[in-house]
Amino acid sequence: MPITVGIDVLKKAHEENYAVGAFNFNNMETLQAILEAASELEAPVIVEASEGAIKYAGATTLVYMAQALASKISIPVVLHLDHGKDFDLIMTSLRAGFTSVMIDASSLPFEENVRQTKRIVEIAHAMGVSVEAELGTLKGIEDNISVDERNATLINPTQAVKFVEETDIDYLAPAVGTSHGAFKYKGEPKIDYERLKEVKRLTKKPLVLHGASGVPVALVQKAERFGATLKGAKGVSDEVLRKAVACGINKVNTDTDLRIATVGAIREVLTNYPGEIDPRKILGPARVAMKEVVKSRIILLGSAGKAAA
Repeated sequence: MPITVGIDVLKKAHEENYAVGAFNFNNMETLQAILEAASELEAPVIVEASEGAIKYAGATTLVYMAQALASKISIPVVLHLDHGKDFDLIMTSLRAGFTSVMIDASSLPFEENVRQTKRIVEIAHAMGVSVEAELGTLKGIEDNISVDERNATLINPTQAVKFVEETDIDYLAPAVGTSHGAFKYKGEPKIDYERLKEVKRLTKKPLVLHGASGVPVALVQKAERFGATLKGAKGVSDEVLRKAVACGINKVNTDTDLRIATVGAIREVLTNYPGEIDPRKILGPARVAMKEVVKSRIILLGSAGKAAA
């Protein structure tokens, strides 16, 4: 089916209290893994490209790939720009055919964040495209953080209402304690669930969880067994994600898990078959490994079967 507008997928998730998996891709194999997994589980899915992915592959190329593969399956597929910070690149994505974009001006003062976000919303909505924005600082919260630092870092629920009203965004990424990357926490993640529930209650919007990769121990161990160095890698547990979804999260971003699965599978092939030079035999197992990661996440988030409902 044709690529779907973001809010059409997330509005349903918001109303029915589940989350849609949002997975980053840079190449064909990753996109195939994501869409095959979602299709087999009859789940709506969001495929995301970062600014780095667009610079690597080109916005038009990524759109053509997504359109071609989505046309062969019967589930809703959203094509989303992840963490768009450059105005020109956001515009490039919109013109190329992305059906959802994120404007990330969260590092700027509140009023400037509002101004830049509102500008993108006006343009994107005129093109029929949904918009995500972020409020707060995406930074892992440790046990010894002070109350003042916590309040300065995490989203302010009252401010979130003003932000949503002034910008007219479609979905909001609130900073509630997660962080990006494989080395995001020294201890266990400390998600502020009460703050998350309050943001949901006040804004009544679909909410997005960034920095949500699980970094499964089995994936890390396999990659390290074949030569990767990932000491200290830690992610968000299944239990934490389930609770976050129960508190109002409707879109969960995943990138690091796919990367680790890819590295582990490729290293295994090259270790066991050092003479292998066929890219299909090197990248094929990585595609299989990523597909299993995507399936696991979809089931965890409660979106399996939701495309058919």
